[in-house]
Amino acid sequence: MPLCPSAQPEMEGSVIFGVVGGSVEQPRVGYLTEPRPFAEEPLARSLPVHPTEVFRLAAPCAGSACRHFDGTNCQLATRTVQLLPIVTIGLPACVIRATCRWWLQEGREACKRCPQVVTWMYQPTDEQLRAAEPSP
Repeated sequence: MPLCPSAQPEMEGSVIFGVVGGSVEQPRVGYLTEPRPFAEEPLARSLPVHPTEVFRLAAPCAGSACRHFDGTNCQLATRTVQLLPIVTIGLPACVIRATCRWWLQEGREACKRCPQVVTWMYQPTDEQLRAAEPSP
C-alpha cells in the first residue's frame, strides 16, 4: 500500500520522515535518514504546537476515505505538481520514496516540489492554498 506523504498524526501507522525548517515565509523540509514511528516519538506528544508544524508525516494512503483521492489518483499530488514551483533540481534524500503515492503517481516532478510542502503554514501563497483545496 502506498504511503501518503501528507498524513496527519492521528492516522494509523503514521511515521515521521521529515522535520520542518526554513522560515515562516519559506518553510523547507529536512528529510530524516530513516522514518520514525510517530506514536513512539516523545517529542511529538509533548510539543506545545501541532505536530504538523514541526514534522512531515507519512501514513498508508486512505484512498477513498481521503478528500483528495478521486478514486484513482491523489489530486493533492496532481495540484502540487501543477501549481507549485520547483524548489530543488535534484531529488531529496527521501526515505519513503519507494512507496510514496506522490512519487508513484507523479514521479520526479512531485519530489522537486516536496520540500516546500508543509501541512501547517502561517503564510501560505495563493498557489499553496489552491493546491491544498480538495477537489469538489
